[in-house]
Amino acid sequence: MAAETNAAPTGTPTTATPAAAATPAKPQAPAAAGEEPKLTPAQLKAKAKAEKAARRAQVKDARTAAATVPAPQQAGPDAKGPKGKGKPDGQPGQNKGPRPSMSGPRPIIEKDPRSTIPDLFSHVPMAKRVPLSQAHKDVHPAVLAAGQQMAAFNIKDSIARLEATLLAFAKVIEEYETPKGNSLSRHLIPHVLNPQIEYLTECRPMCFAMGNAIRLLKARINHIDINAPEKEAKEELLEWIGILINERIKLAEFVIARNAAEVIKDGATVVTYGRHRLVEKTVLKAKESGKSFNVTVIDDPFEGGGQELAKTLMEAGIPVLYSPNLGGLRPKVAAASNVFIGGEAIFANGSLNAASGTADVAMAAQRTGVEVIVLCETINFDRERVSVDSLTYNEIDPERSTTESFRLLFDNTQDNYIAGVVTEFESGGGNSPAQAILALLRKQEDPLIA
Repeated sequence: MAAETNAAPTGTPTTATPAAAATPAKPQAPAAAGEEPKLTPAQLKAKAKAEKAARRAQVKDARTAAATVPAPQQAGPDAKGPKGKGKPDGQPGQNKGPRPSMSGPRPIIEKDPRSTIPDLFSHVPMAKRVPLSQAHKDVHPAVLAAGQQMAAFNIKDSIARLEATLLAFAKVIEEYETPKGNSLSRHLIPHVLNPQIEYLTECRPMCFAMGNAIRLLKARINHIDINAPEKEAKEELLEWIGILINERIKLAEFVIARNAAEVIKDGATVVTYGRHRLVEKTVLKAKESGKSFNVTVIDDPFEGGGQELAKTLMEAGIPVLYSPNLGGLRPKVAAASNVFIGGEAIFANGSLNAASGTADVAMAAQRTGVEVIVLCETINFDRERVSVDSLTYNEIDPERSTTESFRLLFDNTQDNYIAGVVTEFESGGGNSPAQAILALLRKQEDPLIA
């Protein structure tokens, strides 16, 4: 593997693991004798919001209390600690290290990583690890596990997050039992699914694929006959989730790789940025068809996924030039036949949401006359919203957020820098203009709901 001489960033940032101390909630008072009055859906929703706000306020108060505890005084054995809440636990006169309380070790409260973000960017969300003790009591264990993995970025790719969410929801539906006096189509969404969705969103901002799939799932539930037997309705929903995973994830991945591989010609030089599974499968598919070509991998210096991609392609017998960062970008792109990029989402105005650094590669390619081809499943398309900058829909990297700087996970590439988009719903190579997104969505979404 040829390697660039550009110096890669030294050191690996330490992954901070934010932990919030949660004070156990006080048990609610026993209910009055007799049946409780039946609440309307609006009242139930308001009650759930109030409970969620109370939990957040509880965590905030705990952090504030920890931040206001005075430091131990350096004095002799006659010194007395401050009165009230700030009084240290343990024996008087000892001020060496943390002091355990009577009920056990004092929980460690780390600083909120969002406290370093300027107010100007306070609207940009950030993933966080939600303690299990703060999760809603109705959140299913499968959803708890998925949320923790997403918050820790063990599940990072948008499609991987979508599949994990759908499989977790399938477990929820499989174990669901409709209460007496209710119907599945009216009870499942507000009382069961919504707490799962709120928890996942609290762990990490929902990706576009997850949002689209949840919208389709809710529409499918609402289409179920109110008098349908529970077993039949559950089997229908589980079958629908299986079809969604097979058609919109597995089959879509295969078709996109096959269609995009047709664009690669013998003797071509393909440039890609970072590591995206669709680009990787496309290049390997082209190699399997007997084509001979070269690949230039320009890596994201913060993620380093391009290095793994380069190793995989070399093992498949593909000549690879690896660049550890964006240094010398323009001459590398100018020598390419095509630039292949994987997309996180495509908006209604044709702009692309992808890993930070993608816009730089696309702009360099457009200025040198090289076509930029985006590979993206239609489940990642957003037909309701438009984007013209990188601050409206983005995330802050929780591992690289300090008082001096922070990093955004994605950037925005305008549609005029994109020559075409390869999806699973197009024939003849599947290469469509980015502006054709709405027509593509109209072609494929309605059959999934019906």
